[in-house]
Amino acid sequence: MARRVRAAARIMATAGSEAKDAALKAAATLIEERSATILGANEDDLSRAATDGASETSIDRLRLTEGRIASMAEGLRQVAALPDPVGEVLGGGVRPNGLRVTQVRVPLGVVGVIYENRPNVTSDAAALCVKAGNAAFLRGSSAAHASNSAIASVVREGLAAAGLPEDAVALVEDTARESAVAFMRLTGIIDCLIPRGGPSLLASIRQNATVPVVVDGDGNCHVYVDAAADLDMAAAIVVNAKMQRPGVCNAAETLLVHRAVARTFLPRVASDLDGVALVGDARVREILPAAGVATDEDFATEFLSLKMSVAVVDDLDGAIDHIARFGSGHSEAIVTNDLHSAERFATEVDAAAVLVNASTRFIDGAELGLGAEIGISTQKLHARGPMGLRELTCAKYVVVGDGQVRT
Repeated sequence: MARRVRAAARIMATAGSEAKDAALKAAATLIEERSATILGANEDDLSRAATDGASETSIDRLRLTEGRIASMAEGLRQVAALPDPVGEVLGGGVRPNGLRVTQVRVPLGVVGVIYENRPNVTSDAAALCVKAGNAAFLRGSSAAHASNSAIASVVREGLAAAGLPEDAVALVEDTARESAVAFMRLTGIIDCLIPRGGPSLLASIRQNATVPVVVDGDGNCHVYVDAAADLDMAAAIVVNAKMQRPGVCNAAETLLVHRAVARTFLPRVASDLDGVALVGDARVREILPAAGVATDEDFATEFLSLKMSVAVVDDLDGAIDHIARFGSGHSEAIVTNDLHSAERFATEVDAAAVLVNASTRFIDGAELGLGAEIGISTQKLHARGPMGLRELTCAKYVVVGDGQVRT
């Protein structure tokens, strides 16, 4: 299968935008037409997950609905509508010796994606890889295998309808752990591996992978409510960031509140966070006696559930220091009407994304205009933040001369 995917990648590298867009549009239509089949496969996965005692968070990530299927189809169409990055000229010029140097954007080749639970990753990854002229080599989890297979089959059919190789999107059928390790070691086949999953998957990647990896890491995201915050706005942002969909990486896990507004804001936001288990430091518990004790481990944890750690900080420096100590480098937000504080936060906080007066839930490829995303990188090489089309390409130098030789 790997050899077939590699062969398909060579064809995709020279495929025109029209064919790639046609494939994605055809796949979108087929996903809508086959929604009943996809939902049936998903029901099999959900039933098996429930029998195996999966958590509510895992089941939510696994579950497909008519709305989520419609979003998958729309995501395919949005990616088709985006400008093709392949061939974009990044820079260049003419050297004193007459050499004409151009740097152009080219596909990565074979992009391997190893992921857990979320079937929509199958269509998102396929769409972005195809549009960027790559082949998508996918290895999903056993929990979502029926759903992934149904979606991948539809996308492959869309490729064939547009005259492109079906193997430009391929799903590994074997879901045993040994196959995952073998997948991570496909040196010479996989040009870039993107893992999307929890700590155990990332630990396995670090231990076993022999191919280049871009880490889609934890999302221990913070919202800091400054002394100069509009508290109505702050409450709405905190509730949205925590509760709109708690089981995803851009949900907020920690609330930091300036001491000047803590006694006013904390009781209010605690009431708004109905159903959320709050744990806090000593100053928080003075104001909210019902809150549990927050440990350093709590402040460092991506809960992915209706639980949130809370701390009162003395000032902006305290908030920035807390984030530097416990943050995962994903997405960090400040709520403030003070321009200087906003600028300092945006400059000094080291994260893939920083937000001012907006929910962390916006750090998502579709929300930022990337169409879909293949992951959110928390590392600094070669991509950082939501990874869209451009992050699935690299650069090539094209040098044209008329006989120059180096002396």
